[in-house]
Amino acid sequence: METTNFPIKHWSEDDKPREKLMLKGKSVLSDAELIAILIGSGSRNESAVDLSKRILASVDNNLNALGKLSIGQLMIFKGIGEAKAISIIAAMELGRRRRSEEVVELTKITSSKAVFEVMQPIIGELSHEEFWVLFLNNSNKILFKTQLSKGGMTGTVVDTRIVFKIALEQNATSIILAHNHPSGKLQASDADIQITKKIKVAGQQLDIPVLDHIIITERGYYSFVDEGIF
Repeated sequence: METTNFPIKHWSEDDKPREKLMLKGKSVLSDAELIAILIGSGSRNESAVDLSKRILASVDNNLNALGKLSIGQLMIFKGIGEAKAISIIAAMELGRRRRSEEVVELTKITSSKAVFEVMQPIIGELSHEEFWVLFLNNSNKILFKTQLSKGGMTGTVVDTRIVFKIALEQNATSIILAHNHPSGKLQASDADIQITKKIKVAGQQLDIPVLDHIIITERGYYSFVDEGIF
């Protein structure tokens, strides 16, 4: 006797994979539910979740084995066309690349010189100013770094709200500011001091302290902390 599928759209909000992820977070979803989100729909007689469970069962519920399946091997399953097979393969490849990046040791900041060594190759020889922020974990290791603004020889504009929006997204516990002086002048301008104070005060309110502000040139650096003006 043919079974009738009960489509996901008729499930309760708590049981729908997309809604479940939004309400409860990604960690509570099973592998099959995550794959179901990727493929979007199953077939007339099988929900996306049940189809995903069947695909996983074929590789003994081993995600590494799933990542080795070809487009053709995935398309053997009824309900999996070329587009869905490609989505699964792309997701598996992203996971593989993420794992390969995670094995790279995070750079630990132990001094102003360490910041210079990280940032000099990035902004030290530019002909224009760039303002960057380094986001650190509680071990002072760099979780993420990004350019916040880019300007001409006269300076840059920095949005404090963006700085701390990113800090919260990255779960950073502290930040370090850095920008370059194309002129080679290792001295803080009034504008440099004012923006540092503004960001520092905002960080104190959010309990995300600004540890230092480093000015980078081609051959040297200036640390607000080392110079005692922080």
